Amino acid sequence: MNVALTQTGRASGRASGRAGGPGAVLAALAAAQFTVMLATSIVNVALPQIRAGAGLSDSGTTWVVNAYGLAFGALLLAGGRIADLLGRRRVLTAGLALFALASVAAGLTTSAGVLIAARAVQGVGAAAIAPAALALVMDRFPPGPGRGRALGVWGAVSGAGAAGGVLLGGLLTQVWGWPWIFHIVALGSAAVLAAVVVLVPRDAAAGAGANAGPGAEQPGGRQRGRFDLLGTVTVTLALTCLVWGLTTARGAGWTGVPVLGSLGAAVVLLAAFCVIERRRPDALVPPRLLTAGRVAAGNVLMALLGSVWIALFFFLPLYQQQVLGSGPLATGVGQLPLALAHMIGSALAPRIARVVGARATVTAALLTEAAGLLWLSWMRADGSYLVDVLGPSILVGLGLSIAFVQLTSLAVDGVPRQDTGLAGGLVNTTRQVGGAIGLAALATLAGSVTHRTPTGTPPLEALTAGYQAAFTTSAALLATTALLALLLMRRSGASGPTSTARPATEPGASPLSPTGPAR
Repeated sequence: MNVALTQTGRASGRASGRAGGPGAVLAALAAAQFTVMLATSIVNVALPQIRAGAGLSDSGTTWVVNAYGLAFGALLLAGGRIADLLGRRRVLTAGLALFALASVAAGLTTSAGVLIAARAVQGVGAAAIAPAALALVMDRFPPGPGRGRALGVWGAVSGAGAAGGVLLGGLLTQVWGWPWIFHIVALGSAAVLAAVVVLVPRDAAAGAGANAGPGAEQPGGRQRGRFDLLGTVTVTLALTCLVWGLTTARGAGWTGVPVLGSLGAAVVLLAAFCVIERRRPDALVPPRLLTAGRVAAGNVLMALLGSVWIALFFFLPLYQQQVLGSGPLATGVGQLPLALAHMIGSALAPRIARVVGARATVTAALLTEAAGLLWLSWMRADGSYLVDVLGPSILVGLGLSIAFVQLTSLAVDGVPRQDTGLAGGLVNTTRQVGGAIGLAALATLAGSVTHRTPTGTPPLEALTAGYQAAFTTSAALLATTALLALLLMRRSGASGPTSTARPATEPGASPLSPTGPAR
C-alpha cells in the first residue's frame, strides 16, 4: 500500500508495496508489544528451575527478573527519542532483532553471568520496541473511534502478554525445561520481525517540505534535530540508580548504604537532568511535551497504576504455588480468566468511554480493580483457587485493562506527531519505573509482615499474611488513584482522549483506515 505525500508536493516513494492493510499493520505492531510483555512475566514461574539449572544464588535469581526490568525502564525515554530521530519502523526492527538474539543467548547458556547479561540486552531491545511500536500505532490511527479501537487491541495484547507469560512459562518449564521459555520468545520475536518487515509501511514523512522547521520530519520518518546525549546519559543513569536501589532494597534493606547511596544519586541526577533540559534546544523531554494535551496527567496516573500492575503478577503466582501448592502449569492455567477478562475489558474500553466519558471510565475502572485487589486480600492459607483467586482475578482483569487503555490514550493525546515516539517512551517509562517502585515497596511490606507474625505461626499462614498486606495496600493505592484521576482529568479541561469531536477518518473511509500526513 503506497502512501502519497501530496501535501508536501512530493511522493515519499518509500512506503513498502508489500505493506498490509490497517488491520494487518495493527496486528504486527500489537504482536511486538505482546512480545515485550511476555518476556516480562514468562520467567516468574520458572525461577526455581532457572536457579538450579544456571547455578544462581538467591540474589542472582532476583537479577534474572531485575536485569530485564532495569534496562527496559532506564532506556525507554532514549528509545522513544531515537525512534523519532532515526525512524520508528527502523528502530522497531532493530529492537526486535536484538531482542531475538538476546533470547537465543539466554536459552543456550548455563552460565549465571551470561544469563543475566542476556536478560539485560533483552531489556535494551524492549526499550526500542515498545515506544517505536506505540508511535507507529499513533501515526496510523488518528484521534477518534479508530484510535480508540486500536488502543483497545493494544491494551488487550499487553494484558494477554503479561498473563500469558505466566501460563506459557509454566507449560514450557514443566514439559520441556526452562531454556524453552527463552527459545519460544526468540522464535516469536523473529516471527514478529518478519511480520513488521512485510506488513508495516516505511515511515511516511510529514512536513518534510523545503520550508519545514526544526522538529519536522524528513523522508523515512526521521525528525530534524540533534540527539540530546547529555540529557539521555543523565536521565538513564538516574533511572538506573533509582530502579537498582529499589529492586535491591528487598534483599539489602532500605537503610543499607548501597541502597541509600543509589537512591541519593538518583535524586541528584534527576535534578541535574531538569536543569540540563531547560537549557538545551533539542531536549530529550522538551517542555512542549508535558504541556501538550493531557500528557502530564496520563503519566502520573499510569505510574500509580503500574506500581500495582507489576506487583500483581509477582504475588499472585507466588500465592498459587507457595500457599495453594499449585504446580507451574496449573499456576499458568489459573491466569487464563484474568487474561480473558483483560482482553474483554480492552475491547470494551473505547465504547464505554464514548458513552460515559473518559474521566468516569478511568475512575470506575480503577475502583473496579481496587475492589478485586481488596477481595484478594481476604485470601486464606487453607483457601482454594475457585474461592480465593478466580472471582477477584476477573474483576482485576476488567478494571486493569480499561484503565490501561484510557491512560495510554490520555498520555499520547494531543502530542505533535514528531514527538509521538518520545510520548510512547515516556508513558512506558512511568509505568515501568512505577512498577519497580511499587514492587520493591510491596515486596518489602509483605516480607516484613511475614517475619513479624507471632512465633509458632504456621509458615503458610505467615506467607499469606504478607500477601494480604500487599493486596490491601494495592487496593488502597488504586482507590486513591481513582480520586486523583477525578481531579487531574477535570483540570485537563477535556472530555477525554477518546472524544469523537474530531473524526477518525475522511468521510466514507473505514474507521480503521491509516492516516495521511499529520497536520
